[in-house]
Amino acid sequence: MFALNFNKTTMHIFNGKEALMDYLKSIKTPHSTIGFVPTMGALHQGHLSLMQQSLDENENTVVSIFVNPTQFNNPDDLSKYPRTMEADIAKISGLSSEIILYAPSTEDVYEGKILSQEFNFDGLENQMEGKFRPGHFNGVGTIVKRLFEIVSPTNAYFGEKDFQQLQIVKKMVEKNNIAVNVVGCPIFRESSGLAMSSRNERLSKQQRTESALIYQILNDAKEKFKNNSAKSVTEWVEKLFKKNASFELEYFQIADETALLPCERKNKTKNYRAFIAVNINNIRLIDTISLN
Repeated sequence: MFALNFNKTTMHIFNGKEALMDYLKSIKTPHSTIGFVPTMGALHQGHLSLMQQSLDENENTVVSIFVNPTQFNNPDDLSKYPRTMEADIAKISGLSSEIILYAPSTEDVYEGKILSQEFNFDGLENQMEGKFRPGHFNGVGTIVKRLFEIVSPTNAYFGEKDFQQLQIVKKMVEKNNIAVNVVGCPIFRESSGLAMSSRNERLSKQQRTESALIYQILNDAKEKFKNNSAKSVTEWVEKLFKKNASFELEYFQIADETALLPCERKNKTKNYRAFIAVNINNIRLIDTISLN
């Protein structure tokens, strides 16, 4: 563990889980709560909003920065994932020096065995991201479960941009009887509407401007879904992207929010959501919007 001083206050930064666990035990009281925000770094305002909510709702807040290798099915994507530790520490300390940072090595987390645990998420893992990123959610489940074991949080905060991941984490907590409250938080967007993502850092200025189209199409799809079937809305979205050479549409799907199953016929008792993944110059962007 080492500490950085900011205006006579100290920010605690841990690289080892044993030191972190010992420290958390030392500050724990019978009624104190720990909020936890797991990240892969390259922090943006969306991440900071999760941290702020944790600060508002808990006595202590832990943030992790760890680029998890087991959730990348594309080695090229892993190697190019932005790593900006110094800038990340500056952003966290600018928000609050009371945040506790856990920035481990792969060895500290996986102890020499970089393998995913096999999970059963009751079929949630077979939709959308699961279809196009084999093994991805086993990697997500593995690292989140491990981090929960290390931090023992009361509340854990996840952005709704990765809505499928949010549902996966809730299911993993439920099936493994883990005592943590998983909190979904609203998507933070750039002024153009583009969902904030660490991958946005890889976009050129022109690509960033063009990518605002994703959210525009989601909003139009939401409007069309009021009076049209999921199938016709999906076909409309697919035709739009076929006309746009800048993007490669990976999937667009309208699904119910609970089981994440594709909408075959509208049911008034269900909440629906549109999910999208597109590639622009081999940079993969995802987004989602509630349709209710």
